[in-house]
Amino acid sequence: MPDQKYDAVSRTASLVSGDPSIPDETKVKLLGALQAIPTPLQTDRWVYRLVVCFLGLTVIGTVAGGFIIAGKSAQTIPEGLIALGSAAVGALAGLLAPSPASR
Repeated sequence: MPDQKYDAVSRTASLVSGDPSIPDETKVKLLGALQAIPTPLQTDRWVYRLVVCFLGLTVIGTVAGGFIIAGKSAQTIPEGLIALGSAAVGALAGLLAPSPASR
């Protein structure tokens, strides 16, 4: 449902910008108001929370998997597992660190 609303806003903005019967001053005001409408990623907190939860589970799973592999056999931990855990930790750091603009 949120995607449909965002698509409707985008279509409305393209219709307003392409309509020659609307005066330029009105176009600027309408397009400014349409661009001020937040996207679903800016307003939906559950998307952000789910991403953080899945990345956290990935980190925990790779650490646990590494210990299990190292404990049950004399094999080294596969590089793919290490890469997966490292990427998840980096993604979590990028999501949870404050942005420079908010300081």
